[in-house]
Amino acid sequence: MTSPLSAADRQIGDSHDRAKDAGRLRAVAGFARSEAGHAAILGLVGASMITFGGFGSGSVRREDPLLEALHLSWLRFGHGLILSTILVWVGVLLMIAAWVRLGRCTLRGTTTLHELRWVVPAWTAPLLLSVPMFSRDAYSYLAQGALLRDGFDPYAVGPVVNPGILLDNVSNVWTTTTAPYGPVSLLLGQGITSITGDNVIAGTMMLRLTMLPGLALMVWALPRLARQLGGNPAIALWLAVLNPLVLIHLIGGVHNELLMVGLMVAGVTLALDRKHAAGIAIVTLGVAVKAMAGIALPFIVWIWMYHEREKAKAEGREPAAPFALFARTAGAGFAIFAAVFAVCSAVAGVGIGWLTALQGSAKIINWLSLPTMLAHFVTVGTSPFADLRLAPVLEVTRMLCAIALIAILLTVWWRFRSTPRQAVLGILVALVAIVVLSPAALPWYYSWPLAIAAGFAMSTTTLMILVGLSTWLMLVFQPDGSIGLYTLVHVLLATFAAVVAAKSLVTVDPLRLRSAPAVADTWDTHQDAAPVRD
Repeated sequence: MTSPLSAADRQIGDSHDRAKDAGRLRAVAGFARSEAGHAAILGLVGASMITFGGFGSGSVRREDPLLEALHLSWLRFGHGLILSTILVWVGVLLMIAAWVRLGRCTLRGTTTLHELRWVVPAWTAPLLLSVPMFSRDAYSYLAQGALLRDGFDPYAVGPVVNPGILLDNVSNVWTTTTAPYGPVSLLLGQGITSITGDNVIAGTMMLRLTMLPGLALMVWALPRLARQLGGNPAIALWLAVLNPLVLIHLIGGVHNELLMVGLMVAGVTLALDRKHAAGIAIVTLGVAVKAMAGIALPFIVWIWMYHEREKAKAEGREPAAPFALFARTAGAGFAIFAAVFAVCSAVAGVGIGWLTALQGSAKIINWLSLPTMLAHFVTVGTSPFADLRLAPVLEVTRMLCAIALIAILLTVWWRFRSTPRQAVLGILVALVAIVVLSPAALPWYYSWPLAIAAGFAMSTTTLMILVGLSTWLMLVFQPDGSIGLYTLVHVLLATFAAVVAAKSLVTVDPLRLRSAPAVADTWDTHQDAAPVRD
């Protein structure tokens, strides 16, 4: 029999639960009515428009029986394609507008980190249902996974040796290219294609789901990284996660950068938390997805050495000699890296042939990278070298930039060694140098340094520049993955939108379309980011 006291306790507990639920509902309703809430809803609408428009103008399958069965194949041609393209671009612009508006609220401190965390799944959810957007790389991931599934070595042969539906959707430039990704990336592709077979739709959806842990790691790690580096946790989350360049390209485009960047940022954060072994192991998993995460590992050695010296001083011991300390920490770090990477390679049953496949990126030619920009400049019609062909000039500029990159990386690694903050700054500088000086660059590559940069305190002017750059990079590719960089009108429109977005971070009406803008519409462009409420 239930005692009167226990029944009363249950009644009190139920009333407390109801009060909590009512409080949550009031908080949600209050947020929805706020400026930040309006921005969140606007971004959700934009993401939904991108998803619907993508069925016609995205990186769709070359033959799509599902669209035909739904009587929607008309979206891919003629007026249907025009309508789909308009839907996508309007959705992209709405997401950018919502992001900038949310940024103004974050700068003013009128939205909380907790609220921003809830915006992430709201903006992500519609994109989980879209076709691959602004890139066809997802089909390459699946085709490379199918190679491993069917007994081929993806580091020795390209998808062309394994004909089928998956191969039919791979971009022509990558059909003969061996896989440039690590064993974890191949394992994910193998597992997905083993479950879904050659079903492109199911495979793409599952591929997106395997990338979501990277997004979760970024949401967890970036605020912590910002606190450790003296930045603003809310601004870090807004800049590097809610950024349309990140969400649309990495979620909508289904790029393994999302998993790689999440692991890299989480590993660096753990290292700053003095969990050095765990940090190196996590970053190594990132390397096993894509090699670029490895740039953080040499800098983590400096962080580990600094903490060891601090620990020795706190315990009243004399710190070890610099060379001995370096040998010990670097040796331990290398042992952890080798063990984790060896296990990943053994499970996948592959070697390290992917390192030579990294040269495959040289097939990408666009002037987002400095070597290509220089080659175009040299061979342009007004140049005295205009008679030269692009290809041989490009070989020279790439070689010169590669030499410069090696010199910069070595200099940065040695220069930024004094403190943990300097070491993380070194990672940022190194990633920027790699993106700019590598043989090829794509818009989503900028998510690598952006994730690290978000942890530092930045002036509003710096944030405006990053908003403008992110917007421009988001707009210079077409929804189907083709490049818009060589169409002057496209570049000019993207530049105009980028300038407007940058100014909108501090001014509600940068084009002065309103007859009487309110005094509160502007924000001091010279002040640092305001404190944030968790």
